[in-house]
Amino acid sequence: MLSLPERHQFILDKLKKEGNIKVLELCSDLNVSSVTIRKDLKLLEDKNLVYRTHGGGTLANPYAADKHVNEKEKLNASQKSGIGDMAATLIDPNDCIIIASGTTVLSLAKKIVPVESLTVITAALNVAAELSSRANTEIILLGGILRKSSNSVTGHYAEEILRDFSCSKLFLGVDGIDIEFGLTTTNIMEAQLNKKMIEAAQKTIVLADSTKFGKRGFGKICGLEDIHHIITDSAVSEHVVETIKSLGIEITIVQ
Repeated sequence: MLSLPERHQFILDKLKKEGNIKVLELCSDLNVSSVTIRKDLKLLEDKNLVYRTHGGGTLANPYAADKHVNEKEKLNASQKSGIGDMAATLIDPNDCIIIASGTTVLSLAKKIVPVESLTVITAALNVAAELSSRANTEIILLGGILRKSSNSVTGHYAEEILRDFSCSKLFLGVDGIDIEFGLTTTNIMEAQLNKKMIEAAQKTIVLADSTKFGKRGFGKICGLEDIHHIITDSAVSEHVVETIKSLGIEITIVQ
């Protein structure tokens, strides 16, 4: 049996390789109880070496902070642009789609050039403004309470309008993707609206750069079982990719 320092080094090495760890896997690897592993993670967290999560741990701070859309737009801009390029290829002629809010889905909006007609439902003012000059594009802008930090609307009115629509695809941006907890955003009202968007779409496509994996926001949108496709960049870990594929979710890696 490994000593305490040896166990801690094993845990840190596994974290560096995989990005996150599970208590039950460590119990099997180290042949110790879950109580022992949780104590180990607590000691490592007290030393600021790991962050404990539900059922495990991670090296990165899993809690997403609410930032203004203007600040977010500057982060990982090239990765978001590539993700937007890829997502735009999934839009079909005469399509009807929903575009949620966020800077990654805004990158998608910038790449859309419809050859035939396209109907876009969105809660995001910047997405609507970006698409307003596009030919062959009809925009339905949801109404509600303006959330200034995301430049988008939320609330009862937006949710009710969505009851009248059925679209082929939802392009969804998120603040966090946690394998166990699911998809999250930093605002509970936005999370609730996103749930209604998922109900109104036949297919949910998540656009998220690799920094969103292992993160959690305050408001849960849905579990991973409710989405169909994730588009991300090449910095995502192989362990995360394989886990997502094992859940039956398509994942596209943009180089």
